[in-house]
Amino acid sequence: MTIPAFDLKRQTALIGPDVLARIEAVMASSQFILGDTVKDFEAAVEDVIGATAIGVANGSDALYLALMALGIGPGDEVLTTPFTFFATAGSILRTGAKPVFTDIQLDTFNMDPALASTAVTPRTRAMLPVHLFGLMADLPALQQGFDGPIVEDAAQAVGASFQGLKAGSVGALGCFSFFPTKNLGAYGDAGLVSTRHSDLADRVRRLRVHGSRTKYVHDLLGINSRLDAMQAAVLLAKLPYLSRWTERRQAIALRYSHLIRDLGIDEVVPPTVPEGAVHVFHQYTIRAENRDGLMAHLKEQGIGSTVYYPLPLHLQPVLAELGYRAGDFPESERASRTVLSLPMFPELTDDEVDRVVSSIAAFYGHSTGA
Repeated sequence: MTIPAFDLKRQTALIGPDVLARIEAVMASSQFILGDTVKDFEAAVEDVIGATAIGVANGSDALYLALMALGIGPGDEVLTTPFTFFATAGSILRTGAKPVFTDIQLDTFNMDPALASTAVTPRTRAMLPVHLFGLMADLPALQQGFDGPIVEDAAQAVGASFQGLKAGSVGALGCFSFFPTKNLGAYGDAGLVSTRHSDLADRVRRLRVHGSRTKYVHDLLGINSRLDAMQAAVLLAKLPYLSRWTERRQAIALRYSHLIRDLGIDEVVPPTVPEGAVHVFHQYTIRAENRDGLMAHLKEQGIGSTVYYPLPLHLQPVLAELGYRAGDFPESERASRTVLSLPMFPELTDDEVDRVVSSIAAFYGHSTGA
């Protein structure tokens, strides 16, 4: 019996009728782009995020639109992390600005506030921290070292919080992805920009429809990035399940961590949850000795696993012009060599979690007592 790294089929079997009912309602309305269904989703998800929500086409556009709303452009620098998905830096480059990297804290995989404060220059127009794997970055500490706007890359962190602050509600703007594999996933591409500032909300709403407030009148140069109603319908059907899915993810993560520690698998470092943080575990990501060997062993046992991310952004070929070299961000590079994300989705069973950890223990020569 195989254990996939991620599986949507089990979820679809449970909630399929709810989703179909929402989709049929959109078909009956014939409103397929924006419209009432999108407005209903935006209103419903605001309680989770704690800020005004503006639906857009995908998470990458959400980042780009947030930076556009702040007026980021050529000659500007945006401080971000090299240990993240490419879209984080790609969104900065799309504006014509320059991404400037700063290293992570290895235990959290998030931007190191102490290092970030030293990387700020007179050209730093914004900071773009990432709430990686479902754990919020330490935004209060980051804000102490930078008095400009912060854009939160919360693509993996819907429902996360830190010291009572909700992901997407702390910075000037927050950016979410609803790619199908996310904790709250659509059946295609979908995204969202959040903000507590009415002027920025209005600006994003215009920018997502070619810079228009009145039809065929354009006072801004925007893009076409509208959340379609079918995806909003799927998200509306799923949203009532989000809290219980999050609780299940947290229970799975706790079981993984307890088993790894109880079995004395010192070659594996479980993910950290800082005091005051609510981690939503988009991924359960360990650091492992001989990571590639472990991954191959798990595959032989029919167990899926994934490396997020095998090459940090400062070493990506397309970003060579930025001038970074190997060794510039040692913690990000160390993470890329050692991280491994284990199976994580709410329908994963306790028996499957136990089997994953038993397989890890066997690889390192530890007895499970079975």
